[in-house]
Amino acid sequence: MRLSPLIVRQTRLEQKKEVTFLSVLVLERLPEGEIITMFRHLRSLQQVSRRTLSSSARRPLENKVPHKQKLFQEDNGMPVHLKGGTTDALLYRATMALTVFGCGYVLYSLIDAALPKKKN
Repeated sequence: MRLSPLIVRQTRLEQKKEVTFLSVLVLERLPEGEIITMFRHLRSLQQVSRRTLSSSARRPLENKVPHKQKLFQEDNGMPVHLKGGTTDALLYRATMALTVFGCGYVLYSLIDAALPKKKN
């Protein structure tokens, strides 16, 4: 089966290089209508990928950095790991609870391993 000049031209335009041997083998197995729709999908995928990687944002976000800098540089006597608010306090308490539980479990395991087991 020969490739039509339209398909070869289309692949050269979209890929900007010569058609490779592998792509020719794959294209030979497909009917001509499916090849054209495949290239249309490829072109639309390229357009979508260009749009998502563009530098302009669709919904610009508010710059929160100056507010956070002001909050964390404020001298109010609080440690820096608690200045974030309630979520920081909860994360700190959860971390401390897991640390205390872990230390207790390690001590229990060491004592259990150090003491001899009673034989029945």
